[in-house]
Amino acid sequence: MKFRPLHDRVAVRRIEQDEKTRGGIIIPDTAKEKPQEGEVVAVGPGAWDEHGKLVPLDLRAGDRVLFGKWSGTEVKIDGEELMIMKESDVMGVIEGKPAKARKVA
Repeated sequence: MKFRPLHDRVAVRRIEQDEKTRGGIIIPDTAKEKPQEGEVVAVGPGAWDEHGKLVPLDLRAGDRVLFGKWSGTEVKIDGEELMIMKESDVMGVIEGKPAKARKVA
């Protein structure tokens, strides 16, 4: 995939949630909500401040992040569904847990 977000935007691939609850109940596809967790695929160069200086983003490709339920715009690039959002839409980075991204249908 050759895609580079502009300014302070990031491309995020959703990470599929477990199909079972901790109690062992299997969740059917119709009852699942779209995950709010994802892996950063690409980041823009950063935003310009009021003095014309480029401020780089804190996020890096490969970071596992949490984002809001209504954040971003869903797009399909090379057959892969991604979310394009501003860095400010990301709530935080999940540390110490490697991203195991799976495609979400």
